[in-house]
Amino acid sequence: MECPIEVYKARCSCTYEPCPRKGKCCECILHHLELDQLPACVFPPEVEKIYDRSFAKFVEVFAYKAKSDKKS
Repeated sequence: MECPIEVYKARCSCTYEPCPRKGKCCECILHHLELDQLPACVFPPEVEKIYDRSFAKFVEVFAYKAKSDKKS
């Protein structure tokens, strides 16, 4: 399977500009999992900007979001 890198690169939400994995989702996911992290694309933009890609931050963000959604 060929990866349409230019398509994915245009949609990539990572703000780390010198990243050599932009648009290469398979490489990006493997890279972050090796560091016990998640890639930028799973975080809301305001959280992605702080570069905390930890699983703990992901749970914190989405646990808060789930609580907020239940109140609505």
